[in-house]
Amino acid sequence: MIILSLLLNIGVLTPVCVSLMVQAGWTQASYGEATPARSILLSIYLSILVASAVMLVIRDPRTIATLLTIQIIYKMSTPFTVGTFHNPVVLSNIGIAGFHIVTLMVIWRAIGNPFRN
Repeated sequence: MIILSLLLNIGVLTPVCVSLMVQAGWTQASYGEATPARSILLSIYLSILVASAVMLVIRDPRTIATLLTIQIIYKMSTPFTVGTFHNPVVLSNIGIAGFHIVTLMVIWRAIGNPFRN
C-alpha cells in the first residue's frame, strides 16, 4: 500500500503539474485563472511529487506517514475551503485522501503509531 500511495501521488501529480505549467485549457475550469495563488499550489504539488519520488527510494514508513497525513488533512479540507463538492479537484482529493487513509492504517498496523519512536 505504501508504494501504491506514492505511485498514486506521482501518477496524478505529474500530469497535473505539467498541465498547470503549460496552462492547459482544462486547468482554468478546475483551478481557476492563472494567479500567484495557483502558482503557489503548483509549488506545493511539485514538493509532494518530488517527496513521493524520493520516498520510493528511501522507504521510511514514518516519513511517508507524515507526508500522507499532511495530504489527508489538506485534501479533506478542500470541500470546505473551495465551498463545494462539485469541483473535479475536490472530488479527486477526497478519493485520494481515502486511499491514503487506508495506507496510513496499514503503516499504523505494521509499526504502531508512526509519530512516536
